[in-house]
Amino acid sequence: MLSNSSILITGGTGSFGHTFVPMTLQKYNPKRLVIYSRDEMKQWEMAKLYGSDPRVRFFIGDVRDKDRLSRALDGIDHVVHAAATKIVPTAEYNPFECVKTNVIGAMNLIDACIDRGIKKVVALSTDKASSPANLYGATKLASDKLFVAGNSYSGYHDTRFAVVRYGNVMGSRGSVIPFFLSIVDKGVLPITDPRMTRFMISLEQGVELVWHAFEDMIGGEIYVKKIPSMKLTDIGLAVAPEAKQETVGIRPGEKLHEQMIGIEDALYTYEYAEHFKVLPAINTWSDDPNRIKDGIKVPEDFIYSSDNNKEWMSADALKFWIANNLSKIGRI
Repeated sequence: MLSNSSILITGGTGSFGHTFVPMTLQKYNPKRLVIYSRDEMKQWEMAKLYGSDPRVRFFIGDVRDKDRLSRALDGIDHVVHAAATKIVPTAEYNPFECVKTNVIGAMNLIDACIDRGIKKVVALSTDKASSPANLYGATKLASDKLFVAGNSYSGYHDTRFAVVRYGNVMGSRGSVIPFFLSIVDKGVLPITDPRMTRFMISLEQGVELVWHAFEDMIGGEIYVKKIPSMKLTDIGLAVAPEAKQETVGIRPGEKLHEQMIGIEDALYTYEYAEHFKVLPAINTWSDDPNRIKDGIKVPEDFIYSSDNNKEWMSADALKFWIANNLSKIGRI
């Protein structure tokens, strides 16, 4: 479906965009792939990677600016929405700005996509949107609800919206692995809580989940990838096995365990070989056979969190991954 199409990705100079763009160019050979973001320097640096490739375009703009979005969407078939204010402490101290980008920005994009006749939109979400404990999570929950409802809001227009949700992206800028690597020479790693667990997903797996959403979606689905969990202490062990681990306490708004599907969504959740799918609770869409397909309904008390996961990643497995991806860890 993405082959020979025109695709726009908001926030395309971030970690996800740096992986989505080359993988999509190689697999689908789109007619045009537009990177929409507000940081001119990041666009300048990213543009160097693609030289004179006529398929790759750059468009300066902010999701807060609906008119600019509308202009950028001219001739676009599909959209990936990756733009967000996502650093938890930043959101806590700048709540108005976080809402403007994550909530108002989502509303702007939904309106602009409907008006421009975009075919399909896939929005990136986060584990923090499930039973949110901080403002970032609360804004992403609101964003998820907006994109799900956008399928009804679009009326007689054909634009369809879906969401993908995943947890800790291994090696992404600002995440725990590059942080631990940056201080490994000190011989001490700060551990917020020895009980803490996190989901582990690679950027490549995130991209593949977005591709699957485009192929599978009817509209309103939230796709959750099945991925392994790790204890934070084991992450530290993989990065620096000789380092001392020092407990420093959980930061404001931080969860002990990540959760991607809460018990409230269990009534509308179906399981598949490699993922879960949370169907919309509105408009009886959760009973739609076209959306359910070959899914198996989960138990009513189902919760998908990093501490009750069936699959776990070992310190040795993460150490192997780090050794094979060291050059790109923390750089995008």
